[in-house]
Amino acid sequence: MNNLKALKRTVSTSGQTNKLRAEGFIPAVLYGGENSNTHISIEKKSIKNILNSDSFLSTVLELDVDGKKQKVLPRDVAYDVISDEPIHIDFMRVVAGSKVTIEVPVNFENQSQSPGLKRGGVLNIVRRKVELKCPAENIPDNIIINLNDLDIGASIKISSVKLPENVKPTITDRDFVIATIAAPTIIKEPEKPAEEVPAEGAEGAEGAEGAAPTEGSEGVKAKEGEAPKKDDKTKTKEQPSDKKSEKKPPEKK
Repeated sequence: MNNLKALKRTVSTSGQTNKLRAEGFIPAVLYGGENSNTHISIEKKSIKNILNSDSFLSTVLELDVDGKKQKVLPRDVAYDVISDEPIHIDFMRVVAGSKVTIEVPVNFENQSQSPGLKRGGVLNIVRRKVELKCPAENIPDNIIINLNDLDIGASIKISSVKLPENVKPTITDRDFVIATIAAPTIIKEPEKPAEEVPAEGAEGAEGAEGAAPTEGSEGVKAKEGEAPKKDDKTKTKEQPSDKKSEKKPPEKK
Protein backbone atom coordinates (compact mmCIF):
# COMPACT_ATOMS: atom_id res chain seq x y z
CA MET A 1 0.00 0.00 0.00
CA ASN A 2 1.26 3.46 -0.91
CA ASN A 3 1.83 5.89 1.95
CA LEU A 4 1.38 9.64 1.44
CA LYS A 5 1.99 12.55 3.74
CA ALA A 6 -0.43 15.45 3.74
CA LEU A 7 -0.66 18.80 5.49
CA LYS A 8 -3.82 20.46 6.73
CA ARG A 9 -4.58 23.82 5.20
CA THR A 10 -7.12 26.49 5.81
CA VAL A 11 -9.59 27.53 3.14
CA SER A 12 -7.71 30.22 1.27
CA THR A 13 -8.11 32.59 -1.64
CA SER A 14 -7.29 31.64 -5.22
CA GLY A 15 -4.08 33.66 -4.97
CA GLN A 16 -2.90 31.64 -1.96
CA THR A 17 -3.89 28.39 -3.68
CA ASN A 18 -1.89 29.32 -6.78
CA LYS A 19 1.11 30.14 -4.57
CA LEU A 20 0.74 26.70 -2.96
CA ARG A 21 0.83 25.06 -6.40
CA ALA A 22 3.87 27.13 -7.37
CA GLU A 23 5.69 25.73 -4.32
CA GLY A 24 5.12 22.16 -5.59
CA PHE A 25 2.00 21.19 -3.66
CA ILE A 26 -1.43 20.01 -4.84
CA PRO A 27 -4.51 21.24 -2.97
CA ALA A 28 -6.88 18.42 -1.98
CA VAL A 29 -9.94 17.66 0.09
CA LEU A 30 -10.68 14.64 2.30
CA TYR A 31 -14.34 13.71 2.81
CA GLY A 32 -16.62 10.82 3.83
CA GLY A 33 -17.27 8.87 6.99
CA GLU A 34 -18.34 10.50 10.24
CA ASN A 35 -15.74 13.26 10.14
CA SER A 36 -16.20 16.59 8.41
CA ASN A 37 -14.43 17.56 5.23
CA THR A 38 -10.75 18.34 5.67
CA HIS A 39 -8.71 20.58 3.36
CA ILE A 40 -5.21 19.27 2.83
CA SER A 41 -2.23 19.65 0.48
CA ILE A 42 0.09 16.94 -0.89
CA GLU A 43 3.57 17.34 -2.26
CA LYS A 44 3.43 16.78 -6.03
CA LYS A 45 6.64 14.75 -6.33
CA SER A 46 5.44 12.24 -3.69
CA ILE A 47 2.31 11.34 -5.66
CA LYS A 48 3.51 11.87 -9.23
CA ASN A 49 4.31 8.20 -10.01
CA ILE A 50 1.03 6.67 -8.82
CA LEU A 51 -0.99 9.62 -10.12
CA ASN A 52 -0.07 8.74 -13.73
CA SER A 53 -1.06 5.07 -13.42
CA ASP A 54 -4.31 3.74 -14.89
CA SER A 55 -5.35 2.29 -11.53
CA PHE A 56 -4.91 5.47 -9.48
CA LEU A 57 -8.64 6.06 -8.95
CA SER A 58 -9.12 2.46 -7.79
CA THR A 59 -6.10 2.22 -5.47
CA VAL A 60 -6.51 2.43 -1.71
CA LEU A 61 -3.85 4.72 -0.19
CA GLU A 62 -2.74 5.29 3.38
CA LEU A 63 -2.80 9.02 4.02
CA ASP A 64 -0.83 10.49 6.91
CA VAL A 65 -2.42 13.81 7.90
CA ASP A 66 -0.33 15.46 10.59
CA GLY A 67 0.58 12.06 12.07
CA LYS A 68 -2.91 10.56 11.86
CA LYS A 69 -3.09 7.69 9.35
CA GLN A 70 -6.24 6.67 7.53
CA LYS A 71 -7.16 4.74 4.40
CA VAL A 72 -8.47 6.78 1.52
CA LEU A 73 -9.55 6.25 -2.07
CA PRO A 74 -8.87 8.86 -4.80
CA ARG A 75 -12.17 9.80 -6.43
CA ASP A 76 -11.38 12.67 -8.79
CA VAL A 77 -8.44 14.62 -10.18
CA ALA A 78 -8.67 18.07 -11.82
CA TYR A 79 -6.04 19.09 -14.36
CA ASP A 80 -4.97 22.43 -15.76
CA VAL A 81 -6.28 22.81 -19.32
CA ILE A 82 -3.01 24.33 -20.58
CA SER A 83 -0.19 22.64 -18.66
CA ASP A 84 -2.10 19.36 -18.00
CA GLU A 85 -0.71 19.43 -14.45
CA PRO A 86 -2.88 18.21 -11.52
CA ILE A 87 -4.40 21.16 -9.66
CA HIS A 88 -6.81 19.43 -7.22
CA ILE A 89 -7.55 15.92 -5.87
CA ASP A 90 -10.59 14.55 -4.02
CA PHE A 91 -10.00 11.74 -1.49
CA MET A 92 -12.76 9.65 0.12
CA ARG A 93 -12.27 8.02 3.49
CA VAL A 94 -12.50 4.22 3.36
CA VAL A 95 -14.90 3.08 6.06
CA ALA A 96 -14.88 -0.61 6.94
CA GLY A 97 -18.11 -2.37 5.97
CA SER A 98 -19.15 0.20 3.37
CA LYS A 99 -19.35 -0.50 -0.34
CA VAL A 100 -18.00 1.62 -3.15
CA THR A 101 -18.51 1.69 -6.92
CA ILE A 102 -15.29 2.09 -8.89
CA GLU A 103 -13.88 1.44 -12.36
CA VAL A 104 -11.08 -1.12 -12.34
CA PRO A 105 -8.62 -1.39 -15.28
CA VAL A 106 -8.34 -4.64 -17.25
CA ASN A 107 -4.89 -6.18 -17.80
CA PHE A 108 -4.12 -8.96 -20.28
CA GLU A 109 -1.31 -11.43 -19.71
CA ASN A 110 0.36 -14.32 -21.59
CA GLN A 111 -0.31 -12.79 -25.00
CA SER A 112 2.70 -14.65 -26.39
CA GLN A 113 1.08 -17.96 -25.34
CA SER A 114 -2.16 -17.39 -27.23
CA PRO A 115 -2.43 -19.67 -30.32
CA GLY A 116 -4.78 -17.19 -31.95
CA LEU A 117 -2.39 -14.25 -31.58
CA LYS A 118 0.50 -16.42 -32.76
CA ARG A 119 -1.39 -17.11 -35.99
CA GLY A 120 -1.86 -13.42 -36.66
CA GLY A 121 -5.10 -12.86 -34.76
CA VAL A 122 -5.92 -9.47 -33.24
CA LEU A 123 -6.83 -8.79 -29.61
CA ASN A 124 -9.97 -6.66 -29.83
CA ILE A 125 -10.46 -4.92 -26.46
CA VAL A 126 -14.09 -3.97 -25.91
CA ARG A 127 -13.71 -2.69 -22.32
CA ARG A 128 -10.45 -1.35 -20.89
CA LYS A 129 -12.14 -0.76 -17.53
CA VAL A 130 -14.99 -2.54 -15.75
CA GLU A 131 -17.19 -0.85 -13.18
CA LEU A 132 -17.43 -2.90 -9.98
CA LYS A 133 -19.29 -2.68 -6.71
CA CYS A 134 -17.14 -3.95 -3.89
CA PRO A 135 -16.40 -3.61 -0.16
CA ALA A 136 -14.20 -0.64 0.68
CA GLU A 137 -11.64 -2.91 2.31
CA ASN A 138 -11.53 -5.36 -0.62
CA ILE A 139 -10.99 -3.26 -3.74
CA PRO A 140 -9.06 -5.07 -6.52
CA ASP A 141 -6.27 -3.11 -8.19
CA ASN A 142 -7.14 -4.57 -11.60
CA ILE A 143 -8.85 -7.39 -13.46
CA ILE A 144 -6.38 -9.90 -14.91
CA ILE A 145 -7.35 -11.91 -18.00
CA ASN A 146 -5.16 -14.84 -19.02
CA LEU A 147 -4.93 -15.25 -22.80
CA ASN A 148 -3.13 -18.60 -22.58
CA ASP A 149 -4.64 -21.26 -24.93
CA LEU A 150 -7.15 -18.82 -26.46
CA ASP A 151 -7.56 -19.17 -30.23
CA ILE A 152 -9.10 -17.05 -32.98
CA GLY A 153 -12.81 -16.60 -32.38
CA ALA A 154 -12.53 -16.71 -28.58
CA SER A 155 -14.80 -14.30 -26.69
CA ILE A 156 -13.89 -13.26 -23.14
CA LYS A 157 -16.97 -12.40 -21.08
CA ILE A 158 -17.31 -11.14 -17.52
CA SER A 159 -18.62 -14.55 -16.44
CA SER A 160 -15.21 -16.08 -17.25
CA VAL A 161 -13.38 -13.62 -14.97
CA LYS A 162 -12.72 -14.65 -11.38
CA LEU A 163 -13.50 -11.69 -9.12
CA PRO A 164 -12.66 -11.34 -5.41
CA GLU A 165 -15.24 -12.24 -2.81
CA ASN A 166 -18.25 -9.91 -2.64
CA VAL A 167 -17.06 -8.04 -5.71
CA LYS A 168 -19.64 -7.83 -8.50
CA PRO A 169 -20.00 -5.88 -11.75
CA THR A 170 -22.56 -3.10 -11.75
CA ILE A 171 -24.00 -4.49 -15.01
CA THR A 172 -26.00 -7.54 -13.99
CA ASP A 173 -28.62 -7.91 -16.73
CA ARG A 174 -26.26 -9.46 -19.31
CA ASP A 175 -22.99 -11.35 -19.66
CA PHE A 176 -21.07 -8.55 -21.39
CA VAL A 177 -17.95 -9.03 -23.51
CA ILE A 178 -14.59 -7.64 -22.37
CA ALA A 179 -12.43 -8.70 -25.33
CA THR A 180 -12.27 -11.03 -28.32
CA ILE A 181 -9.55 -12.55 -30.49
CA ALA A 182 -10.49 -11.69 -34.05
CA ALA A 183 -9.21 -13.15 -37.30
CA PRO A 184 -6.50 -11.13 -39.07
CA THR A 185 -7.63 -8.67 -41.70
CA ILE A 186 -5.69 -9.11 -44.95
CA ILE A 187 -5.92 -6.41 -47.58
CA LYS A 188 -5.03 -7.72 -51.03
CA GLU A 189 -3.42 -5.31 -53.44
CA PRO A 190 -4.87 -5.23 -56.96
CA GLU A 191 -2.85 -7.30 -59.37
CA LYS A 192 -0.79 -5.40 -61.88
CA PRO A 193 -1.51 -6.16 -65.57
CA ALA A 194 1.14 -8.42 -67.05
CA GLU A 195 3.43 -6.70 -69.53
CA GLU A 196 3.51 -8.27 -73.00
CA VAL A 197 7.03 -9.47 -73.68
CA PRO A 198 7.76 -10.51 -77.31
CA ALA A 199 9.21 -13.97 -77.75
CA GLU A 200 12.87 -14.25 -78.65
CA GLY A 201 13.36 -13.63 -82.39
CA ALA A 202 9.79 -12.41 -82.85
CA GLU A 203 10.83 -8.79 -83.27
CA GLY A 204 13.09 -9.61 -86.25
CA ALA A 205 10.47 -11.83 -87.79
CA GLU A 206 7.79 -9.16 -87.50
CA GLY A 207 10.12 -6.65 -89.10
CA ALA A 208 10.82 -8.98 -92.04
CA GLU A 209 7.17 -9.88 -92.56
CA GLY A 210 5.80 -6.41 -92.14
CA ALA A 211 8.39 -4.58 -94.24
CA ALA A 212 7.63 -4.06 -97.98
CA PRO A 213 10.11 -5.78 -100.32
CA THR A 214 12.65 -3.45 -101.85
CA GLU A 215 12.66 -3.29 -105.61
CA GLY A 216 15.68 -4.97 -107.12
CA SER A 217 16.66 -6.66 -103.93
CA GLU A 218 17.87 -10.21 -104.09
CA GLY A 219 16.42 -11.13 -100.76
CA VAL A 220 12.79 -11.05 -101.91
CA LYS A 221 11.27 -14.43 -101.29
CA ALA A 222 8.81 -15.94 -103.74
CA LYS A 223 5.53 -17.25 -102.61
CA GLU A 224 5.26 -20.95 -102.22
CA GLY A 225 4.61 -22.73 -105.55
CA GLU A 226 5.56 -19.74 -107.74
CA ALA A 227 8.74 -19.22 -109.69
CA PRO A 228 10.72 -16.23 -108.73
CA LYS A 229 9.92 -13.25 -110.96
CA LYS A 230 12.51 -11.11 -112.57
CA ASP A 231 12.69 -7.52 -111.72
CA ASP A 232 10.19 -5.60 -113.85
CA LYS A 233 12.61 -2.76 -114.38
CA THR A 234 15.40 -5.04 -115.69
CA LYS A 235 15.38 -4.76 -119.50
CA THR A 236 17.03 -7.31 -121.74
CA LYS A 237 19.16 -5.95 -124.53
CA GLU A 238 17.97 -6.76 -128.08
CA GLN A 239 20.37 -9.17 -129.71
CA PRO A 240 21.63 -8.20 -133.30
CA SER A 241 20.40 -10.44 -136.11
CA ASP A 242 22.95 -12.74 -137.85
CA LYS A 243 21.32 -12.19 -141.27
CA LYS A 244 22.33 -9.21 -143.32
CA SER A 245 19.61 -7.13 -144.79
CA GLU A 246 19.00 -8.10 -148.43
CA LYS A 247 18.41 -5.51 -151.10
CA LYS A 248 15.55 -6.17 -153.47
CA PRO A 249 16.52 -6.29 -157.25
CA PRO A 250 15.04 -3.60 -159.40
CA GLU A 251 11.95 -4.66 -161.14
CA LYS A 252 12.23 -5.29 -164.95
CA LYS A 253 10.12 -3.09 -167.22
